[in-house]
Amino acid sequence: MIRVTVWNEFIHEREMPDVAAIYPEGIHGAISSFLEARLGDEVAVCTATLDQPEHGLTAAVLEETDVLIWWGHMAHDQVSDDVVDRVQQRVLEGMGLIALHSAHASKIFQRLMGTGCMLRWRDSGEKEILRVVDPSHPIVHGIENEGFEIPRAEMYGEFFDVPPPDELILLSWFEGQEVFRSGCTWRRGAGRIFYFRPGHETFPIFHQKEVQLLICNGVLWAARKGTRYIGDAREVERKELKP
Repeated sequence: MIRVTVWNEFIHEREMPDVAAIYPEGIHGAISSFLEARLGDEVAVCTATLDQPEHGLTAAVLEETDVLIWWGHMAHDQVSDDVVDRVQQRVLEGMGLIALHSAHASKIFQRLMGTGCMLRWRDSGEKEILRVVDPSHPIVHGIENEGFEIPRAEMYGEFFDVPPPDELILLSWFEGQEVFRSGCTWRRGAGRIFYFRPGHETFPIFHQKEVQLLICNGVLWAARKGTRYIGDAREVERKELKP
């Protein structure tokens, strides 16, 4: 069983009614729900939020976590450096990390990348098209090579100040003609990292089936424990690619 912890600031959902209407149980609640629905008894999912003691990421919690999913946006500076140290050490020891959307600016992602991780952005609700650029990668198993569309999204554009990815698997195109490296992986120590761009809080992106599929496959990949990657409408057996 893969033990997953979904971390979320849980601020927007409590302070912004339009976000609460989309994610009444919080973004962490939405993610944990579809992980359990799609992966069943392959996962044990718990959640943690910023306002909990030690942000819910105690040494005991992290010791029992195979994959940590991180969503943050407006309170990166409120995350304790001691907690960041603890998460970094667990990644180096082998815990997987999935950084979603604005987690590019989180302390832990910047620490692991060693760069500023900044980018261009525009929040105007534009259409986004994600294209698969590495169809052999297990994270995109079940996604058509021509990709899929997100009807309304916040634009992220290059230059994305990160080290060259070990694997680039998804590219985004926006209506303003910007492009962005939206699906990237790295390895740090024994840990695997997957950055996945979509997930702005004012749009129902985490309810979209393709987004859910990519995050589920990201969990299986980051945990190194599974050989089964899920398809969009059916389960498919696939041998995991070796690092």
